[in-house]
Amino acid sequence: MATIPFIQCKIFPVEQTADYLEKRFIKHLRLLRSGQVDQPAHEVELLGVDNQELHETRITHLERSRIQKRVKKLIARRQEASGMGHLQRDERERLTALAGGVRLATVKTEHQADEIAAALHDEMPWMGPATEQVWRAMRRSVREGTIGLRLPPILLDGPPGIGKSFWARRLGRLLTVPTTVIEATNENASFGVVGSQRGWGSAGLGRLISTILMEHVGNPVMVVDEVEKSGTATSMSGRAFGLSEALLPLLEPLTARSWSCPFYQVKFDMSWVIWVLTFNNYHALPEPLLSRCPPISLRALTTDELVMFIWREGRRQGTSDVALDAAVEAFKRAGQASQPSLRTAARVLQRAADLECHPTLH
Repeated sequence: MATIPFIQCKIFPVEQTADYLEKRFIKHLRLLRSGQVDQPAHEVELLGVDNQELHETRITHLERSRIQKRVKKLIARRQEASGMGHLQRDERERLTALAGGVRLATVKTEHQADEIAAALHDEMPWMGPATEQVWRAMRRSVREGTIGLRLPPILLDGPPGIGKSFWARRLGRLLTVPTTVIEATNENASFGVVGSQRGWGSAGLGRLISTILMEHVGNPVMVVDEVEKSGTATSMSGRAFGLSEALLPLLEPLTARSWSCPFYQVKFDMSWVIWVLTFNNYHALPEPLLSRCPPISLRALTTDELVMFIWREGRRQGTSDVALDAAVEAFKRAGQASQPSLRTAARVLQRAADLECHPTLH
């Protein structure tokens, strides 16, 4: 994987604490007094100077006090220059881990893009329009020679139960990148995705920055399920915070390159994140969101397609043919009472696997 800068801050070495700097300044003062005026303290081992002699060089209390004041001033100026002076120490240390950048997953050849698309289509042929868009974007990424894989935001429009989020998770596994699924109906407006500003009682990180901080991968798959059902929070001043509005700068590459985290109040490069949004109600989404990611229309599933899914997934999991026969029969009976869905197929498949592994009682 290639590595790119991620955090837009000046990060100083984490090991250069106040204690470290104080010892370094004292050592440098001793070197000056030993006559090695032009040599930095960290090169003392190369000077041939007796360490014991340096250690015995007297440093007065006043000199030590001046050094401590200088160190304190230096650290304060470093924090101001870094853009992270407003953060707590543990928060700064967590962000310092990103000093070396984050990794980017990539699709190296058009043949690899073909293989990934073929695997997706073989497993979920009814998701063909979505798979085709990803396939074309992967091949374009290879032709343009981008440093990592960049996919446009994907908005899946289809009836419930066809496996939109399952398809997105499978895409993440095939690309070997972290995948985070966010149920918009369970999130507090935009806070669960992008985080909340300091000053709120529930201020904290969003799932987006948390995923990258944990995995150090700059293009994870972020899935927002049923985006049209997210609520809107209102502050004491009457300001509204909606999920759709929070997503807009993240879905536009130009603004995503310098996205400001509400919690950290630091800018990050989020332009490589792979977004997959799903919804069931086209009219509930705002026009600015639709303009950034035009919906991909998907059809309902047929019973035959779901039966094929049960057999394919069951054999991948090692379930016996006998158990799968029983699972298919149970699924067909369940489908007589309601619209067949991938959720129902997954439940009967899990039930078959559980029964097969259950010990027999005599």
